[in-house]
Amino acid sequence: MWITKDYNGTECIKASPNCDPSHNCSTTSGRTHPVPGTDQHVSAEPHTRTVGRKRITTMTHISEVAIDLFSKQGFDDTSVDDIATAAGIARRTVFRYYPSKNAIAWGDFDIYLDELRLLLDAIPDDLSIADALQRALIEFNSVPGTELPRHRRRMSLLLEIPALQAHSMLMYAEWRQVIAEFCARRLGVDAGAPVPQTIAWMTLGTALAAYEQWLAEPDRDLEALLIEGSRTLTEGVAALG
Repeated sequence: MWITKDYNGTECIKASPNCDPSHNCSTTSGRTHPVPGTDQHVSAEPHTRTVGRKRITTMTHISEVAIDLFSKQGFDDTSVDDIATAAGIARRTVFRYYPSKNAIAWGDFDIYLDELRLLLDAIPDDLSIADALQRALIEFNSVPGTELPRHRRRMSLLLEIPALQAHSMLMYAEWRQVIAEFCARRLGVDAGAPVPQTIAWMTLGTALAAYEQWLAEPDRDLEALLIEGSRTLTEGVAALG
C-alpha cells in the first residue's frame, strides 16, 4: 500500500535530506528503499548486539529478522524470544520498539505513513485527485528488484496469515485515513465525510488486489498490476476533478 515496504532502512523517510547514509535509506529516485540500499538478507542466526543502535535502525533490524523467522518457522511457531535471540537483543528490547509480535511484521508503520503523506504533499495542486492518487500509489509501492524477495515474504505474511488480520485492519485504517485527509483537502470537506472515505477504501482495494495477484502469480510484475488496477480507480474518481 502499501502499503508497506520492507527493505533495509525503509524506516527512514524517503527523500529526507538528513538521512544518514549508514541507514541504507531509500531515496526518491531509484527507491533503494520495505518497501524499502540493497535488500541484504538478514540471517535468522543470532546477531552481535550493537551498543547505542539508533531507534530506526533497531526497528528495521528486528522486523527484518522476524520476517525471515516467520517465513522459515511459521508465524505461530515463532516466539518473541526467538526473534530477540536471532536479533541479538534482549526480549525487553523487542517490546521497547514493538507492542506485540503482530506489530513487528509491519515494521515502523508510522514512518510508512509519513512517507505516504510526503508523496501526496509533493504532488502539484493542478494535478487531478485521480491522477494524484495513481501517482502516489505506484510510487509508494515501487520496489527495486533486489528487494522484491523480502517484500514478497512480508506481504505474504500480512495478507495470508489469519493471526495477523485483526492487527492488519488497524493498520489499513490508518493508511486509509492518510488518503482520506488528502482527498478532503482537495475537495474542501471533512476527512470523515463519505466521499473522502470512499475514495480511501477504493485506493486501498486497488493496492490489495494488485498484491494478491502478485502473490498468487509470482511472474507478474507488481508495478504493472498497480498501474492496471489504478486505471479503474482513476476512472471512478475522475469525475470529482
